[in-house]
Amino acid sequence: MTTITIADDSPFGLDNLPYGVFSTPGSARRVGVRVGDVVVDLARALDDEVFARPSLNEFMAQGYDRWVAVRERIRDLLHGEVDDDVVHPIGEVTMHLPIEVADYVDFYASEQHATNLGRLFRPDSEPLLPNWKHLPVGYHGRAGTVVVSGTDIMRPCGQRKSPDEDVPSFGESRRLDIEAELGFVVGTGSALGTSVSCGDFARHVFGAVLVNDWSARDIQAWEYVPLGPFLGKSFATSISPWVVPMPALQTARTETPRQEPRPLPYLREEQAWGLDIELVVEWNGQEVSRPPYRDMYWSPAQMLAHLTANGASSRTGDLFASGTISGAEKHQRGAFIELTWGGREPIEINGEERTFLRDGDEVTISATAPGPGEARIGFGEVRGRIVAATNTAG
Repeated sequence: MTTITIADDSPFGLDNLPYGVFSTPGSARRVGVRVGDVVVDLARALDDEVFARPSLNEFMAQGYDRWVAVRERIRDLLHGEVDDDVVHPIGEVTMHLPIEVADYVDFYASEQHATNLGRLFRPDSEPLLPNWKHLPVGYHGRAGTVVVSGTDIMRPCGQRKSPDEDVPSFGESRRLDIEAELGFVVGTGSALGTSVSCGDFARHVFGAVLVNDWSARDIQAWEYVPLGPFLGKSFATSISPWVVPMPALQTARTETPRQEPRPLPYLREEQAWGLDIELVVEWNGQEVSRPPYRDMYWSPAQMLAHLTANGASSRTGDLFASGTISGAEKHQRGAFIELTWGGREPIEINGEERTFLRDGDEVTISATAPGPGEARIGFGEVRGRIVAATNTAG
């Protein structure tokens, strides 16, 4: 029997208990929970076959009351000894995509990010378009290209046209970027023709993950008028392997910034689902940014309410992300296009001036949130390395 030791400063204590899908050499994928520096095999520990599945979807579909009951059962179990064969050191497991992604929607919920990009893309106009403070702007992404942290990211190809070119050309992106985001996983969906209110958010959303929505800015700039993001976004989106359950983030709840004008009734919250989460972005091992999620204008509850306001259904495994998280200060910007102001203000990375991503570059995004007392709630990390394009011929 084993008693799991958790360091006092561990971001993976009993107040967190994030879920993930893991495997050990020669074994099938199954659901585990992280505690300190180990992964607990839930199928064996709880003698429950729902956790012997290669994704969290079947468990999530069982609903809110079941999530609460299992969380309490895990906490009770881990206060005592557990069988040796259910505990695996984190360094000896392989982590996999934790969910089967049903649909993927990406929002644009940071006022600072939207303002910065408005100034860069539309320098002669108001940075925020008239609708931005009335609704959470978003677009539908591609569920099939959501990948788990550690997956290499192939440099995308597409049409691009720089201002000094008369006609577009096809080739690899020359302005490859990141977007540091927070994503939310729908556990129980809603039927076609219905909507999810802000107040019902916690009963529908299972947990949160870190997201890097890789972005080809040159492809994006040429294609996005008039219908918005497409190939410049759809080639890859990375998520962290650990899904932090929403109850673990109760201490992190905070108000959103003042919303003016007042949102329409379906977007009003009795208690806002703002979250005090701090992200850290590292470029080739060097910290370059600390985006604060607490500054996000629109909350995830408002995002889900808007996503379903027209009667669109939601499903177990749906992923919706916040859009780039950026604060008011330069060191809080969550995309390199902002940090380098469109490439005109390079930053120094390991002694070299850089703007956008080169082949071989690696980006790591991590995050923590306040937990009970002095505890911190950890999300782990989402990491990706850029590899050369292979479809450059066009």
